[in-house]
Amino acid sequence: MNGMYDAVGNVWQWSRTYMHPFEGFEVHPAYDDFTVPTFDNKHALILGASWASSGNLTVKKSRYAFRKHFHQHAGFRYVLTDKKEDMVKDIYETDELVSQYCEFQYGDTHFGVKNFAIECARIASEFSINRSKALDLGCATGRASYELAKSFDEVEGIDFSARFVQVGTKLKEEGSIAFTVKEEGDIVSHKKVSIEDLGYEDIKDKVSFWQGDACNLKPNFNGYDLILATNLIDRLYNPRLFLDTVDERMNKDGVLVITSPYTWQESSTKKELWLGGYKDENGEDVKTIDTLQTVLGDRFERIHVQDLDFVIKETARKYQHTIAQLSVWKKK
Repeated sequence: MNGMYDAVGNVWQWSRTYMHPFEGFEVHPAYDDFTVPTFDNKHALILGASWASSGNLTVKKSRYAFRKHFHQHAGFRYVLTDKKEDMVKDIYETDELVSQYCEFQYGDTHFGVKNFAIECARIASEFSINRSKALDLGCATGRASYELAKSFDEVEGIDFSARFVQVGTKLKEEGSIAFTVKEEGDIVSHKKVSIEDLGYEDIKDKVSFWQGDACNLKPNFNGYDLILATNLIDRLYNPRLFLDTVDERMNKDGVLVITSPYTWQESSTKKELWLGGYKDENGEDVKTIDTLQTVLGDRFERIHVQDLDFVIKETARKYQHTIAQLSVWKKK
């Protein structure tokens, strides 16, 4: 758009100009999910402001974008045009990390290593005693959530990143997801998977996705027969906040499944809050599985431990091959 014209009245004006990043745009680490989710050719700029808007929202440099079903300050202006616009059939997810996880969860397997999300859901379901409601915590792009829905009546998938949970939601609501896979340099391949291809069309309504913080989950997330915490514990800013109250969100005989390669790093967790990977005051090694036993032991019985491999493709010739430890805990 060339400027803002005739934006009068007491409602927002939803434009046809899609939200896009300016040159040099960088995600702020303290607010990573505010703007990036709108760079999808669905969120268009809103102009003009409404009766409930503060002054800074009315200036021309104010940039806010919503999809067309946003009705917070409802009203309308009618604009006619003779211009025809080609519709974009597939919007490919190009965010590198999100695309990488789409390939990890919905793409090909490599080197004989089974799909990690499917395996986690299978093992968790086998150890579950009751199968009414499950939580897939750290769900990423949602594959394990759908797999759990094969066994559970209801599944909630939660991830800290809204960009991740949008993928699972899009698969449910639109029936497919499309993403790029980095092959070499700037060369990418394009992939698309559908709800029918995956065999989830009859169970998709059992699944819902939410953005949330595992260390500070809202009270309504409770009543679970299973909580699957996948590769999460060593990326929380305070893992004890999660572990100290997780039993309160679970039903009697509830099962907690934790997977992690225990790659502790100070960029995610302050060292004094690590659960393992360091020496104590006596010079003895502290392992994460032992700390989990100490923290959870009075409320949970550990009933199973195993290693579980996973492979993440970075390029056609570079892969991450990691071994997570999977532990199963039954609520006492």
